[in-house]
Amino acid sequence: MAGQRETHQAMGQMVLLALTASLNPTLLAATTVMLMLPAPARLMTGYLAGALLTSITLGLVIVFSLSNSGTATTTKHTLSPAADLALGGLCLVIAWVLLTGRYDRLRDRRRERKAAKPDKGPPRWQRTLSKGSPRTTFVIGALLTLPGASYLAGLAHLHHLKYSTAGTVLVVILFNLVMLWMLELPLVSFLIAPEDTPRRIERAKLWVSRHAYTFALRGSAVIGVLLIIKGGVGLAVG
Repeated sequence: MAGQRETHQAMGQMVLLALTASLNPTLLAATTVMLMLPAPARLMTGYLAGALLTSITLGLVIVFSLSNSGTATTTKHTLSPAADLALGGLCLVIAWVLLTGRYDRLRDRRRERKAAKPDKGPPRWQRTLSKGSPRTTFVIGALLTLPGASYLAGLAHLHHLKYSTAGTVLVVILFNLVMLWMLELPLVSFLIAPEDTPRRIERAKLWVSRHAYTFALRGSAVIGVLLIIKGGVGLAVG
């Protein structure tokens, strides 16, 4: 019973980490650019295929490397609570920065510095994407989709679950599908309703811009507290 509870908790954390990993500014920018180009569904399909190829391949290499590590088993009980405490503390720091308005001041200073510099235009990958084909977006998606901190943390949790090889592969694929929802949802919507999708996306972006601060503040605080409690209990029991 306790083993099932730990497994459910670990899977819940993986879903949360996958959603955290999905908040990728580069992915959002790439999706926005492709939606404004001709044949966006074909371009997004190419990008998604490249992103999945890189992310799933690297994820499997990393998680199976952890499984083959001789030190992984002996350090399992100390590393997991420490990781929970570290991630929880990071979430609380993010919540504190948002609550005190420091993020707004930092963003304003960054805008001022950017305004003082000559405009260099969009990044090179964005310019390439704007005049690309599905083959081009495949390459860009493969190059830009590298494992981040949340993805690596999710792989560490997966390693602790001790699934079979087939189960591990399946979970890595599902993790990536959740992580790339920001690209997948517009793609599916465009395939189903190509005329209405641009309007829906604009409404969604406006709604997110109005509520993003509240969600980020409350979500970071709640997640931070829960992770710290879990890490503290893990250290106490261990």
